[in-house]
Amino acid sequence: MSLLFYYYGRKKQIARYYPASELEAIVEPFAGAAAYSLYGNNWKKRVILVERDERVAEIWKWLINDATSGEIRGLPALKVGESSSEFLHIIHAATKMAFKYKTIKVTPVLERNWEISKRLMAADLYKIKHWELIAEDYSLAPDIEATWFIDPPYKDSPGDGYAYGSSLLNYKNLADWACQRKGQVICCEGENGDYMPFRRLLNLPGVAGKRSMERIYHRSTTVCSQQDLFSDAIVA
Repeated sequence: MSLLFYYYGRKKQIARYYPASELEAIVEPFAGAAAYSLYGNNWKKRVILVERDERVAEIWKWLINDATSGEIRGLPALKVGESSSEFLHIIHAATKMAFKYKTIKVTPVLERNWEISKRLMAADLYKIKHWELIAEDYSLAPDIEATWFIDPPYKDSPGDGYAYGSSLLNYKNLADWACQRKGQVICCEGENGDYMPFRRLLNLPGVAGKRSMERIYHRSTTVCSQQDLFSDAIVA
């Protein structure tokens, strides 16, 4: 599947496990790298990204409005040992703490991630040219009927590190807001999420043999109850 740029917490590897979009518009109120909207043919729909982090929003603004495939292919390579203060480079460092860095030293991981992202951005840029961007807080997303893919910073420590992390988010307000959305609602969380009736989606391998749990709340347009019939899908 496509992913235009690296983003810590992205859903590239697990997007296929989430419920399919049931409507002709998708809104991602915590856009990040928008892995759900890029999955399969979702990109063909009306896609609205809402992103509060000004630096992430600037990347999307450039990609949607200005960038060309040729320009992206011509971006300079990164070399191990060099330093960079470009945010688009920094977030490819494969750590959520990158959001706190002003400059970063290029590692082999960063060098490799950057080369992969350049190829993907150039190849798939055409998919997003009709997308819309709102560089604001999630609460200012348009009140439309859509598939709402809500992937906030996860509650407590898993959501720390981002420029607008879990410590700045009122999860009760988020839950109330999510339940008021029109259409299909898909909410993502980790094992600490307790502000909505989340169910287990899958288990992911982590560092040093540990595993992390992905949880989900899903309200489909095809059932009457907010307690959707979505079943557990545990991946060992």
